[in-house]
Amino acid sequence: MKYFFFFIIIFSANASYSELLKPHTNLLPEEVISIQLTALQNNNYPYINFGIEQTWELAHPSNRQYTGSLSNFIKMMYSDSYFIMINHKKHNINLVEQGANISFFLVELVDKTDNKFKFQWIVEKVLIDGELKNCWMTTSVSQPVLIAKSA
Repeated sequence: MKYFFFFIIIFSANASYSELLKPHTNLLPEEVISIQLTALQNNNYPYINFGIEQTWELAHPSNRQYTGSLSNFIKMMYSDSYFIMINHKKHNINLVEQGANISFFLVELVDKTDNKFKFQWIVEKVLIDGELKNCWMTTSVSQPVLIAKSA
């Protein structure tokens, strides 16, 4: 059933590319990451930095406090550490541990120059009252670690 729901989310995302997907209590932790990475993979479609904005949309409030405004987040994504995520070729999301309110993932990503990196990606439920309560959102993404360099 969860795969059917995931298909509907991706299908509806494809049906309306110009609309950001909002946090929702029905989104599972892996789906949050998948939405973010797929958007970053096609960062400038349908408009410039859409992928970064989509990633920001699913960033946990505690993450936003750390990174600052959307404009600061965009600058951070173009830094040497995270630029490799923009327009990357492919990614793989691996669950490491899932708890009731926090989930840890290892994300492997192949950048546009065929270098392979890994990241630790943490997704947590929002526990404070408000419209985001019980939504899974990204709290942390580690610095990339190069695991294979292209020839």
